[in-house]
Amino acid sequence: MGQKKDLTGSERSKIVRYLAEGCSSLKIAKLLKRDHRTIKRFIQNSQQGRKKHVEKPRRKITAHELRKVKRAAAKMPLATSLAIFQSCNITGVPKSTRCAILRDMAKVRKAERRPPLNKTHKLKRQDWAKKYLKTDFSKVLWTDEMRVSLDGPDGWARGWIGKGQRAPVPLRHQQGGGGVLVWAGIIKDELVGPFRVEDGVKLNSQSYCQFLEDTFFKQWYRKKSASFKKNMIFMQDNAPSHASKYSTAWLARKGIKEEKLMTWPPCSPDLNPIENLWSIIKCEIYKEGKQYTSLNSVWEAVVAAARNVDGEQIKTLTESMDGRLLSVLAKKGGYIGR
Repeated sequence: MGQKKDLTGSERSKIVRYLAEGCSSLKIAKLLKRDHRTIKRFIQNSQQGRKKHVEKPRRKITAHELRKVKRAAAKMPLATSLAIFQSCNITGVPKSTRCAILRDMAKVRKAERRPPLNKTHKLKRQDWAKKYLKTDFSKVLWTDEMRVSLDGPDGWARGWIGKGQRAPVPLRHQQGGGGVLVWAGIIKDELVGPFRVEDGVKLNSQSYCQFLEDTFFKQWYRKKSASFKKNMIFMQDNAPSHASKYSTAWLARKGIKEEKLMTWPPCSPDLNPIENLWSIIKCEIYKEGKQYTSLNSVWEAVVAAARNVDGEQIKTLTESMDGRLLSVLAKKGGYIGR
């Protein structure tokens, strides 16, 4: 019986199986026709287990390297820790150390949803604020659209989970499940709508004007007094369907023109108080990670949430406009924290 240097993978598997069956090392050697010392050596090595991992000392960061990391973090927003350290030619630093260093000078954050403001945007926002600084905002109708989906906005399904409890598994809809487009307005302490845009309709200039005709004008505006219509100022943002020549001419034929149609600065959702109303409604319909199985059910939830918004809440939003304008001027056209 010759002695061989190494056992094959098949032989190792057979040794393990024979040991499980209670065979001795001598019997296994006879079954495999291998030297007893080879079998015994393999069994002893297997029983020793893995060698204890000896942690290597962490690489120390110099003050000069730390300054380089700080500059790189400022120049590379939303970059990974590895990318930041590699840009500084600093290698051999484990992830835990990189993150610990970066936590002292930065935070993990998501990308901003608001578009950046250039110099022209800021100047136009300042000009707008100066123009309407003495306006009676109780006569302004603030309007906007909002899209609501079946699953809710990204990043909202977070909250505390008790020990021993499992987090709920969210529903998943094929192709995202779609959503409902909602239009509404607020004026003084009154909510106009909400009105639902017909499913599948893309709002271009023609469909937007037809939608306003069927909902806003027929169901709300025509019931108002002549004096109210004379003093009301209509606000809409600069979406293409709103600001087109077709829509502007159509509104003019309805009597909403010149000073009765508010001009709107670019990239300014923070100045529209109805955006805060959308936040209130979304917080209500998606609370506790709520999801929906049909477009009708999410629309019914929007209607119910809108009914629960009282006049005082709306009045608080519309009366905040003086403060918003002053904030825009104080920040020289920059975004305000609303």
